[in-house]
Amino acid sequence: MTTLRWIAFGYFIALLTAAALNYVPGLTDENGLAFGIFALDIFDDSLHAASALWALIAGLVSHRASRIFLLYFGALYLGDGVLGLITGSGYLDFGIFTNGVLDLEFGFKILANLPHLALGGFALFSAFVFDRSK
Repeated sequence: MTTLRWIAFGYFIALLTAAALNYVPGLTDENGLAFGIFALDIFDDSLHAASALWALIAGLVSHRASRIFLLYFGALYLGDGVLGLITGSGYLDFGIFTNGVLDLEFGFKILANLPHLALGGFALFSAFVFDRSK
């Protein structure tokens, strides 16, 4: 079992947890915001669940599949987080198309996009640094 496969399994757990956030009592406020920041809906939950399934399959299949998952997932999520910092809307949930550019405080943008920045950035970092097949 390689490091990249273990990391893919870690992403499976993290993304499954993200998909479940709306369904844990006490984590959402009266406005439906998880931790008072994230407005997650069934589309977001489905995206996180599909990404979790992708991570699990990659981790089970091979080192190469795990690296491919980390590269593509990392690029997609990091790009979504960067766009969210710039515009206040991401593309993975089609927010940039439905909401356009939002005038939000930069501190809020950082908090709202930090999960995608961190998950995407670490996935890309892992794919290059922990790839032992070179």
